[in-house]
Amino acid sequence: MTSHVGDRKAPAEAPVPRHHQLIVSLFGLYARRHGGALQVAAIISLMRDIGVESAGTRSSISRLKKRGIIDSVQVNNRSGYALAPSVIETFIEGDERIFHPRRASKQDQWLLATFTVPESQRNIRHKIRSSLIRMGFGSVTPGLWIAPGHLRDEVLAYFDRRGLSEYLEFFMADHVGGADPHKKVATWWDLPALDELYSDFLDNNRGLLTAWKRQEELAASHEVDARAFADHLVLITQWRRLPYLDPGLPIEFLPENWNALRAEQLFQELHALLSPRAERHASRIIDDDTIVA
Repeated sequence: MTSHVGDRKAPAEAPVPRHHQLIVSLFGLYARRHGGALQVAAIISLMRDIGVESAGTRSSISRLKKRGIIDSVQVNNRSGYALAPSVIETFIEGDERIFHPRRASKQDQWLLATFTVPESQRNIRHKIRSSLIRMGFGSVTPGLWIAPGHLRDEVLAYFDRRGLSEYLEFFMADHVGGADPHKKVATWWDLPALDELYSDFLDNNRGLLTAWKRQEELAASHEVDARAFADHLVLITQWRRLPYLDPGLPIEFLPENWNALRAEQLFQELHALLSPRAERHASRIIDDDTIVA
């Protein structure tokens, strides 16, 4: 990683997103705004702004292609890559969850999930459990999972696209009695671990916000826009997993001083400050057909 505007901790002190995670964010932010595909030369150039050498970028691109996330295409008669059709809907849904996270109220219904998988298909059982966790479900018992009801449509579409719906049953439910939900939520989700992730995000990015606010009036320049692009891409990559791990639980059921609320505000402020400059820099590189890989 190169050093950018802001007081971001050194790589040895703070977790740095992996190269392939940064490239996924790059495609999510900019490929769909530029015809759905990016030239290899543009990807390498933009990753170089973050301190990633060409070899590391090419290796990560190859890994993403093998995983079926991107496909080889021609962009203006040059080598490039586009998001695979199978993941485009996932990225579209991710936009809402990442940039406009919703938080349930205590009056809302809950979404319950249960599944049955034959013993001979343990791999599918693992896939379903991993997917439930990724979508923000908590575990009530080994066979019953729970999430806020507002995730219903997103969850149903997610499992349907992956051909897993036949193994699952979903129900909408009200909590009508029993133990205090405030106490039970803390057993269904690992709230301390989640709160620590939000705390790390705050620690890693408070200084960044302070520094960019000090320089908010800087005139537009290629150098400043490139720094904004680098900081913004890292910011998005650090943030985008959190709204999935945190499904938007009712604030009434969460511990006092829940770090998510401050982290969401910090993210939104930084995103508003950095995204216009970052978009300007990315567009300049992506639209420049003279760049050589």
